[in-house]
Amino acid sequence: MECRFFSPPGRLRAGICCPSAHIGILACILVVASVPSMASGEVQPASASGSTAITLDTIQVKGQGVDARSSAYSSDRFGSADIAAERVSDVEALFRNIPGMTVRYFGYGGVASSTVIRGFGGGGHGGDLGVAVDGIPLNEANSHADGYVDVQILVPLEIESLTVYRGPVSALYGNFNRGGLVAFNTRKSGEYRELDVSAGGYGTFDAQAALGASPGERHQLNVAAQAFHTDSFRAQSTTERRTGALRYGFAPTERTEVSVSTRVHKTIADNASRITRAQFETDPFGIDPRTRNDGAIKDFKTLRGDINFSPSSDLHILSFAYSTRQQFTRFFTRPVSADEFLQREETYDRDVYGLGTSLNASAMLLGRPVVFVVGVEGFSETTEFQFFDGLDNRRRVAPALSDRESVIDSRSAYFEANVDAHRFLDLSLGARYDRFKGTCRPLGPEAGNNPCDTLESIDNISPKLGISSQLSPWLKLRGSYSEGFALPGGFTKYAPGAQSLDPNQIAQTELGVLVTPTDSVSLDAVAYRISSTEEFRAVAPGEFENFGSTLRNGLEMSARWQASDAFDVRAVYGQARSRVRINANPALLGKEVTGVPEKTATLNLGWDPTQPLRLDASLRHVGKAWIDTANTRRASGYTTLDLGASYLFQTRAPVRAYIKIDNVLDRRYTTASGVSFGTELLTPGAPRQFTIGAQVGF
Repeated sequence: MECRFFSPPGRLRAGICCPSAHIGILACILVVASVPSMASGEVQPASASGSTAITLDTIQVKGQGVDARSSAYSSDRFGSADIAAERVSDVEALFRNIPGMTVRYFGYGGVASSTVIRGFGGGGHGGDLGVAVDGIPLNEANSHADGYVDVQILVPLEIESLTVYRGPVSALYGNFNRGGLVAFNTRKSGEYRELDVSAGGYGTFDAQAALGASPGERHQLNVAAQAFHTDSFRAQSTTERRTGALRYGFAPTERTEVSVSTRVHKTIADNASRITRAQFETDPFGIDPRTRNDGAIKDFKTLRGDINFSPSSDLHILSFAYSTRQQFTRFFTRPVSADEFLQREETYDRDVYGLGTSLNASAMLLGRPVVFVVGVEGFSETTEFQFFDGLDNRRRVAPALSDRESVIDSRSAYFEANVDAHRFLDLSLGARYDRFKGTCRPLGPEAGNNPCDTLESIDNISPKLGISSQLSPWLKLRGSYSEGFALPGGFTKYAPGAQSLDPNQIAQTELGVLVTPTDSVSLDAVAYRISSTEEFRAVAPGEFENFGSTLRNGLEMSARWQASDAFDVRAVYGQARSRVRINANPALLGKEVTGVPEKTATLNLGWDPTQPLRLDASLRHVGKAWIDTANTRRASGYTTLDLGASYLFQTRAPVRAYIKIDNVLDRRYTTASGVSFGTELLTPGAPRQFTIGAQVGF
């Protein structure tokens, strides 16, 4: 019996103890999902639509009062019903339904993939995409890559809503927000007991459970758990993932709620790494014989406390404090020259402590309604980093290239508001101030020569301004200007010769139009321009300067057509172009950013031939992308087709059984490509795969 997967830090324990065997895990999750409500003996549907708050009118998180859907900025929102309908085991799969957004899967279990958004290709595996859970940033400040973030710590069934802000438009979040932001809000209210269990090819098994209960008039409990296993379609690619999340809220008065929440996650994975182009052509699902016993191990724990006070229905004061403890080690084999492959180890131990408070309010200004949020927050993140190269099957045989501790301290203040200035004019206003400082010190002997000193204070102010106009019931126009930023990457920021650097500045301008000629038809289109200036370059060993500029342009569209009560069509499309305008290497001028597909598109069709039966199809296209900075090699694009069917059994506990067939045509394609020391390395995409499952509401 193993309990550590679901044991939160400190004294608080979630009370969930699951064995490692699949049958035991499923039985344990069934127990969680079947806990009866103490407030009602009625059977609840498999939907959050019946959720009710405990005492407060709304359980809020940071900035929730400023609705992204009513602002002038481009954003996309999915509710819990939308997420459940996708039947995913990993929330990254939802990003394919965002215009211009795609995930470059590296195929490394336990390691974050790379997400493309607005012409930036380093989201998730780098710092181009911000991610927040209930208002708290999930990005890692200084580990594998600045801004690295792994969303697999979330259980899809626990998510109340997912909002994607395209571009650096949100003032509520700062660093790593340059390409966009994904904000997850978890479920915090309601009576529900839900289970989603599925099994598929290559030994894939997924069990998710979610529970919402009100033990008393002023109490609220929300629990979620997930157990995932796959042997994968490649050798040496087994992944085990366990997640548990718990939130307990208590309302001592009608105006106040206090809550404590915790999350525990563990991943253990073996990885086959990438293969060469020649290997892909002969054996697309094989493993390079030079790859060793690669893999990853991750332990993630977080504990959080919230106090929400509402003096009135129009005023909410939200305060939170949290801590995160993470241990993450990855082993991977890659070329270090044209002929030599070596295994590398990276180990990160992270401790994060943060707190913040914000005031969310609605008021009248000169007779016009205003909704706004103003707040302050800060965090301190300490990372112990060890880097070894040339391992003998995970055994260290040489001194550490890096063995050090880095500290990042951040203090921020922000303001955001929506102003209904005129019946034809809505304003979205925002600004954010960030200050960073930090230190770096060796913990042991180091064979490498990366800088490790002090990060002097870096300050940045990011303004946001948007205007929208509802010219008619069927036509809405919008335009906005917003700024973001990036700190010098990696350990560069700790170099004495980098202390005079300014942040890399990101400036986005966009124009959009929303057309809704009928209730059943809508079309949203936006054109954007993003200028990246004050980029960084080394002018001498240990000396750096702001030098470099890149321009990104793109077009994004989404459409919906409810052709009838039984048939619906949804589509998203994005195209992105980039140009290097200023660079220390003249040969790179005019070249495009690597890893960004020129076009992406998703077409979703849904048909309900009878009320209990639903059929759906999803056609996904990802275009070609440059894989080297000189733009001499391109990754091939690909198109895949997925089919699905589900049937709702109206029993006492409603059950929706489903089947999915991914990559129906069994296409051979790659999800990520790159060039290292002249060697083209590819990650093969998954072949045809069948999945069967059931969603149950108790």
